Amino acid sequence: MTPATSIPVNRSDRSDVLIVGAGPVGLAAAIELGQRGLRVRVIEEAQELGINPRAKTTNVRSMELMRRWGIAEAVRAAAPLPRDYTNDIVFATSLSGFEVARIEDALAFNPGRDDRYSESGQWIPQYRLAEVMHDHVLGLPSVDLLQGHRLDSFEQTGSGVVAEVFDKAAGSSRRFEAAYMIGADGGRSTVRKQLGIALKGDHAYARNFNVVIRAPDLAKRQKFGEAIMYWLINPGCPAIMGPMDRDDLWFFGALLLPDQVEPGEDDARDLIRRATGLDFDFEILAMDPWVCHRLLAERYREERVFLAGDACHLHPPMGGYGMNTGIGDAVDLGWKLAAVLQGWGGAALLDSYEIERRQIHERVLDEAVENYGFLANHMVREKIGEAGPEGDAVRARVGEEIVRMKVREFKTLGVVLGSRYDRSPVIVSDGSDPPETDFMAYQPSAHPGCLAPHHWLSDGSSLYDHIGKGFTLIAANGAAG
Repeated sequence: MTPATSIPVNRSDRSDVLIVGAGPVGLAAAIELGQRGLRVRVIEEAQELGINPRAKTTNVRSMELMRRWGIAEAVRAAAPLPRDYTNDIVFATSLSGFEVARIEDALAFNPGRDDRYSESGQWIPQYRLAEVMHDHVLGLPSVDLLQGHRLDSFEQTGSGVVAEVFDKAAGSSRRFEAAYMIGADGGRSTVRKQLGIALKGDHAYARNFNVVIRAPDLAKRQKFGEAIMYWLINPGCPAIMGPMDRDDLWFFGALLLPDQVEPGEDDARDLIRRATGLDFDFEILAMDPWVCHRLLAERYREERVFLAGDACHLHPPMGGYGMNTGIGDAVDLGWKLAAVLQGWGGAALLDSYEIERRQIHERVLDEAVENYGFLANHMVREKIGEAGPEGDAVRARVGEEIVRMKVREFKTLGVVLGSRYDRSPVIVSDGSDPPETDFMAYQPSAHPGCLAPHHWLSDGSSLYDHIGKGFTLIAANGAAG
């Protein structure tokens, strides 16, 4: 892990924090640190953002953080679907078949004001969110973003981290020095691997296959109206599908059976037509086979190097927790690094990062795995796609089961806002009892370790808008300082 000593470190190559990875998690860390005035360098191997949607749900808590950074409205403006788009989840035998169930107002996307939070969630493909965050990072004077730069190796010294980074365009290496480093470089994290940190848990639940297509006629030909997601329940190809924008861009995801080989374009076309029940023309823009895991890193820190996001936790995507949990990692770690580097936090503050975030990760992993236990292929029943009384009866029974089981995936404020930090060394108990935990019901609480309860002020602003970058005292009479 020792970089080549022939490459010197120039003064301009020193920063407070070096971030590896410029996905939403790395960008979130850069924003949190950069808006606090820290000198930050972000390196990203990819030269450009891809179009694979990956995450599509920016949940309530992440949108509150976007508001904190001043970019919530920019995120909403970048979302391809209009603000009043119907936020339903439709379960149907195919896009030309029978509706089996429908979950309305999923994932707290309703744009109306709610007393429980300052921002509703937003349906937006990950690459669009990353574009907004990327542009915001470029406007932060203390942050340097380098794309097309690959981390090759690093070493830790008594006072920092020295990394050897390969500039792909120049074809040469540079050495960057920082007081701390964050590995936000995804599930195949180079940082984690070079630290020798293992992922522990359950590997390879199943093989999955994502496709992005452009289908000009699909929105008109499907029969169920607007929805953000269509679960297609049929024996030919159980799948999940949904619109990414108003320009005929759609995502498609299917579970691959054990005997299926790596799909090519012809296989993808066959799967999509079998799932939708439609013979239509479309262009394949991207294909992404992936494997589902339930894994946690055995530790999140090695001296001055930290892991965040998929680099330290991997789980099924059901519930939309992955990217959002990673953004939460970045914020928790970001303010703590800033506190230490600016001298108002002790070095022991950094020990609380893993203690606090691991609790959240364990709960999220349990929820995601629970949701993954009831997918479109589990909903298929004999005669579910048949017309007539027998098919109607089957669909009615399956529909009841879907609503009962999938509410845990799409009505999750109890997880998104109700998760809390217990047993943290930097949180002092006040002797009160913590609120009950529930996946759905969110009970605002001032119990130490909980998210501060939200409140709309008389001028229309949110209480959160008045909380500063350091400590804020909220007095019982309503005056804030």
